[in-house]
Amino acid sequence: MSPDPRHPVIVGVAQATWRGGDSPSPIEMCAEVVAAAAADAGPGAALLARAEILAVVDIASRRWNDPGALVAGRLGIEPRVTIRSSLGGDSPQVLVSRLATRIAQGELDVGIVCGAEALATVARALREERELPWEPVDDGAAPTEVAGSDRAPATPEETEANLIAPIVMYPLFENALWALEGTTLDEHRARLGELWAGFSRVAAANPYAWSPQERSAAEIATPSADNRLVTLPYTKLLNSNIQTDQAAALVLCSDAVARELGIDRERWVHPHAAGHAYDHWFVSERENLHSSPAIRFAARAALEAAGAGIDEIAHLDVYSCFPSAVQIACRELGIDPFAETRPLTVTGGLTFAGGPGNNYVTHAIATLVERLREDPGSLGLTTAVGWYLTKHAVGIYGTDAPQTPFAARDVQAQVDATPTRASGAGVAGTATGESASLVYSREGEPILGALTALLPDGRRAIAKPTDPAVLAALSETPVTGRDVVLDGEGGVRL
Repeated sequence: MSPDPRHPVIVGVAQATWRGGDSPSPIEMCAEVVAAAAADAGPGAALLARAEILAVVDIASRRWNDPGALVAGRLGIEPRVTIRSSLGGDSPQVLVSRLATRIAQGELDVGIVCGAEALATVARALREERELPWEPVDDGAAPTEVAGSDRAPATPEETEANLIAPIVMYPLFENALWALEGTTLDEHRARLGELWAGFSRVAAANPYAWSPQERSAAEIATPSADNRLVTLPYTKLLNSNIQTDQAAALVLCSDAVARELGIDRERWVHPHAAGHAYDHWFVSERENLHSSPAIRFAARAALEAAGAGIDEIAHLDVYSCFPSAVQIACRELGIDPFAETRPLTVTGGLTFAGGPGNNYVTHAIATLVERLREDPGSLGLTTAVGWYLTKHAVGIYGTDAPQTPFAARDVQAQVDATPTRASGAGVAGTATGESASLVYSREGEPILGALTALLPDGRRAIAKPTDPAVLAALSETPVTGRDVVLDGEGGVRL
């Protein structure tokens, strides 16, 4: 196939990690890694001067309205379009897909995706009660575009039952998986330790990882003074770590521009295809708590567009905010996460490499680009997740030019056609337990919980157990399949 001048290519990547809790502002961090990514491509300033779009992953450390304009100002460039993403870990792949599509359609020559977080610095400043000397919030400013959906992530009933924080919602999925597995709690947590030990092994070799230390499965899975039980069944080392100071950037351009600027072909990595979809938006509306139709259809569409099967993917990065996210994604990809011989991450994941707000996947794609450069002719795949297994994106990349134009497949219609459940809010009576989530005190006592149950007519009810005896019982055996008694006001008895 002759070269297509409209093929999008990633020609430059860069990452940086600041340690010690005293980083520059995220705007400065972004500017630094963008300049480094342009230098990684070769042309440096000449490439940056051609940038027409600067897209920034939404920054949690300080909520600038148009961070792209601030980054461009520091770089001394004048892109015609700035984009800010919405909240969500799917954002980096959404931005790459948007820019790659415009390049493939001949609407864009050079674009930049970047993101940064300094949440470790923010936490330190709060402890020390000091102001950070960062750029002020740009009141009145607005980006040219906002990418993604900022729809509220939870229903009032979910919020009332504590199902709003990710550390409460993802264990709800995990306990549904535990029930499917049919093992004891200790056996299940040991399996999670083995899974996460593989992630720590990769992080130990990642120079940008926040915690580059290999840990054993037992160390990860066993509650201890330094690894307290946070939620059922997650210890601290089974949770993502948001308090990091990290930044990453990607520079994309057309095949034609890459040739014009003389960028070494060994630096090129092509976005081959992508898939995008949302699962049924509210968790309580989903058919079950152990699957993701959106990942299934998005991955299938991306692989089909790339002309590849999952077994042909040499390098994987499965979004890893919590073990339940990895297990569900792997099930939908057709992978056994506990038996797969390929590493499931190229970075080490959000626990060990770091979970910098919405920006983890920018790091994953940057690392994937480096892996592919080292392994010419191979393919890589990354998954990206926003909210509570809600927003999904899958990207496929390779060093060889794709046989067909880049395609970002939207498979929302397929997801929307899958079954849902109606709300059973306010219904009193006996129901069948489905799953539960518990939060523990620093002393190891269950202090807060959420429970889902299925009514005889199939509707899903959500309860907020508060009785210490109920909380203790939920910590010992899965609630799945057990009779529970709902009082219609959020209370529950076993």
